[in-house]
Amino acid sequence: MTTTEKNISALIRPCIAALKPYSSARDEFAGAASVFLDANENSLGSPLDQDFSRYPDPLQTPLREALAALKQVDTRHIFIGNGSDEAIDMLMRVFVEPSRDNVVLMPPTYGMYAVQANIHGAEIRRAPLRADFSPHAEAVLSVADAHSKLLFLCSPNNPTGQCLPDDFVLEMLEKFPGLVVVDEAYGDFSGRASWTTRISEFPNLVVLQTLSKAWGLAGLRVGMAFSNALIINALNKIKYPYNLNQSTIQLALQALQHPERVQGKIQTLLAERRRLEQALPLLPCVQKVFPSDANFLLVRVTDANDIYRYLCEQGIIVRNRDRELHCSNCLRITVGTPAENDTLLSALRSYYPPYDVR
Repeated sequence: MTTTEKNISALIRPCIAALKPYSSARDEFAGAASVFLDANENSLGSPLDQDFSRYPDPLQTPLREALAALKQVDTRHIFIGNGSDEAIDMLMRVFVEPSRDNVVLMPPTYGMYAVQANIHGAEIRRAPLRADFSPHAEAVLSVADAHSKLLFLCSPNNPTGQCLPDDFVLEMLEKFPGLVVVDEAYGDFSGRASWTTRISEFPNLVVLQTLSKAWGLAGLRVGMAFSNALIINALNKIKYPYNLNQSTIQLALQALQHPERVQGKIQTLLAERRRLEQALPLLPCVQKVFPSDANFLLVRVTDANDIYRYLCEQGIIVRNRDRELHCSNCLRITVGTPAENDTLLSALRSYYPPYDVR
């Protein structure tokens, strides 16, 4: 084991390092056979026309191979989970010792990081973004210590929509004492190179991605973590035996055969984002539209609570982010179809404060 591997191994909780993982039937035999009588499945099948009576591949081998080809990443460096939220959960389980270790967050950011930290008994240390949503490297490093196991960097960030500067991420990779987790859920909309291209360079780097956003597969719940083999093996060691169902695996494989369709949809959404960026500032109720590298816009309005209620009455649902740090009177608006965006703009043009639903 190299010095670098020893350093990463030292971050793993001792109980996880010593854990003997559960061995499922499909772990013990994954080859071809004519008679499978090892997993206590129903050999007569199910009431469905399609047969789902057999357990799926616990490591989703064909799906990992398809993702490896698409992402240009070795299969040994890919973990597939039930949404990227499962990967977040697994990282907490592997690296965070409850009531001892801490994770570092940069609010405002994706709320699941804090939820999972609380579930796993981790102390949350915050290094807030500046008022213009730029990161503060000194603030991050000042709250970190030897027990700081995970730093979550959402880029493009949710709810601000902005990518973190490369030089900031590089500084964190070089100086943060634990793992740096770069969440690229919205990365396909940014036009920037993925940090997956540098996982071999930085053994403390974990990159999260998902098929929920640009790929339009939110209902399937497919998330990925990319990192060095030591970290991926640790995640696979503790995950549930069959964490992705067979139907999800099959449909995801079908979708991955059509990347050109995804690129077309991305271009349409980017064009619609630009249209909203131009149209929204012309409305009396809009004060600021923040720059976005994602498929949504953070928009400061005259009265977020009032406008949110008004839009709900019109059957238009957005997210009210008014209570988040630096986001007073802000709504997060997903870029919709051209028709949906027309409906939104028409409704906002007709808004006259104060709106009262009574």
